Amino acid sequence: MKKLKVITILGTRPEVIKLAPVVQELKKFPTRIQSKVVLTGQHREMVDQFLKIFSLKPDYDLQIMMPNQTLLDVAERCTARLSKVLVKEKPDMIIVEGDTTTAFIAALCAFYLKIPVAHVEAGLRTYDKLRPFPEEVNRQLISVVADLHFAPTSFARNNLIREGIKKQDIFLTGNTVIDALYSVAGKPYKIADPKLKKIDFKNRKVILVTAHRRESFGNPFENICKAIRQIAEFKDVEIIYPVHLNPNVQDPVRRMLQGRDNIHLLAPVDYATFVFLLKNCYFVLSDSGGVQEETPAFKKPLLVMREVTERQEGIKAGVAKLVGMDSNRIVRAAKQLISSPKAYRSMQKAKNPYGDGKAANRIVQAILKRLEK
Repeated sequence: MKKLKVITILGTRPEVIKLAPVVQELKKFPTRIQSKVVLTGQHREMVDQFLKIFSLKPDYDLQIMMPNQTLLDVAERCTARLSKVLVKEKPDMIIVEGDTTTAFIAALCAFYLKIPVAHVEAGLRTYDKLRPFPEEVNRQLISVVADLHFAPTSFARNNLIREGIKKQDIFLTGNTVIDALYSVAGKPYKIADPKLKKIDFKNRKVILVTAHRRESFGNPFENICKAIRQIAEFKDVEIIYPVHLNPNVQDPVRRMLQGRDNIHLLAPVDYATFVFLLKNCYFVLSDSGGVQEETPAFKKPLLVMREVTERQEGIKAGVAKLVGMDSNRIVRAAKQLISSPKAYRSMQKAKNPYGDGKAANRIVQAILKRLEK
């Protein structure tokens, strides 16, 4: 039997995290699958450390990242360089994840070359094309050209069905981020960062912050920083914030938050450290997408600093609360979690709607079944 050639395409840190379990699962079938990995390099510094954690070695590194790159720059270089790889390799299928520019351009290139596309984490929607930007449009367009749609939740699956995707092409899998999270959480971890060694995780209320969304840049992001500064004034609170490298994040964070004893601004952390922080924090403040899925795995309440979210499952389950980007709303919600044990427990005890850690196996089995017909 001829081996099936499957190419997995990565570009950013979330793609590495969420596709690493799929790549590892593909390797379990060496007699049936020839697995290759392409890294576009849409992110650079942050991606390399995550590749090491998951022992991923790309077969191609397209190195598209440049200083101050625009979305058009990313799309142009990704199209030119990735299309050459696909023409050369002629895969039986490509795998993309989520809603990045890498994922969209890869799906589009494959479509032009009549290569089947498998979309991991399909069906997430806000139906507001500017929130999140550009992710909402990217993922909707990927759904138009994809052949297999791996929905992480029934909510996402129903979105795809309403949009006219054939039911036989949609697979309810759970989210691969839970697979990745469990694999890392089970490994021993020793704190290396001197700032983290000084923090009393047992006796202080440690709040983990991640904030970097493009649509927040400007006044909304300054409102987020203002809220963080006010929350730091509460008793027994420590705030840990790994700061994204984007200057639109770095500049206001340094200007508004630097120099406070209980606000710890870190460089972007590796995934093992991030998992440690999730396990040991009190609750999380975030505008991230992936963090909305990761946080409930450790029963930590999450305040989502966005106006809309495509991950409504967490809101409905009660593991997360949408608080927007108004500083007063953020502070009120944080104060409630800090001061009310009842409010805290109600979010802590809610059921995680995002999966059981077996998503990668379901994805690879569906790919094998489709390609070996």
